[in-house]
Formats: sequence, structure tokens, C-alpha cells
Amino acid sequence: MNIFIELFFIFAKIGAVTFGGGYAMLPILQREVVDSKHWVKDEELMDYYAIGQCTPGVIAVNVSTFIGNKLAGIPGGIVATLGVITPSVIFITIISFFLNSFEHNVYVVHAFAGIRACVVVLILDTVIRMIRKSVKDMRRALIFTGILAGALSSEISPAILVVIASIAGYFFMPESQVRGEDKK
Repeated sequence: MNIFIELFFIFAKIGAVTFGGGYAMLPILQREVVDSKHWVKDEELMDYYAIGQCTPGVIAVNVSTFIGNKLAGIPGGIVATLGVITPSVIFITIISFFLNSFEHNVYVVHAFAGIRACVVVLILDTVIRMIRKSVKDMRRALIFTGILAGALSSEISPAILVVIASIAGYFFMPESQVRGEDKK
């Protein structure tokens, strides 16, 4: 299959089933582009998420653009971006026509309460898997704990936390681990 068609439809599928924002997209994205298609590795996906959160725009769009660009250059980034936003544009347009009649419907209100609970579980599951894969030693555990404490106890911008974590990684990670020579 043509890579552009495949990019569009994979990201359209992801965009169609992602409720709850960019973080809710992570488990689906991980399953599709890491586990199924092997387009990126877990570490790359985490990097794309970190960069996507720090750059202007929606995380889901930013990450899809990064992955599409990696696979097929700028045209791939554009196609992946169009794929991920197309379902949202369609859904939002349809919902906007009927919003007033649905917003107080008891079934819709309860359905969204269930969807929100599910999104939290999906995000938590992905976070736990990401922790297991990325916090592999004491140095990373210290960086993780410090950033977690900063995020939970203050109003520090996520962008600043990413910068702090990158500086800590630069200064505290031995060069042998960066090059992959240290196999603990």
C-alpha cells in the first residue's frame, strides 16, 4: 500500500477513536505505530510526545506530524496531520448542528462520564508502561521523581519541566548510557 494512503488511514483511525485529547491518543498510537506498524520505537514516541507538548498546537497533531515526517518527509507529515484531524473536523461539524439538543440529554451526559473514566484508565495504563520502559536505573528514577514532584507540587509549565529534565539528563547520564554501551 502507498505510504501516504497508509499514513492517512492509520492516523484517521487514531483520530476517530481518540476521545479526551492527546494523552488519550497515546495508547492507541502506541499500539498502531509502535507495536503494529513498527514505524517508531517506544523511546521515539515518548520523545515526540515531549516535543509535541512543548511546541505550539495540539499534541495529537504535533505527534502525527513528527511521525509522518519521519516516514515520508514533509508530505508525510502533512498527510498524517490531515489524517488525524479529518475525523475531528467531521465529528465537530456534525455535533455543532445538534449540540443544543444533546448537551442536556441524560444519555449523552452519562455516556461522556463513562468515556472520561475510560480515558483516565487508558492514560494511566500507558503511563505505567512508559515508566517501566524509560525509568531503567537510579539516575533516571531520580530525574523522574524530581520532575514528578515539580509537576504535582507547583504550577510550573510542562515546557519548563521538559527543559529541566533535558538538562538533568544531559548532566547526570553517563556518556556510555547515551551511546548504548552500558547494558544494565
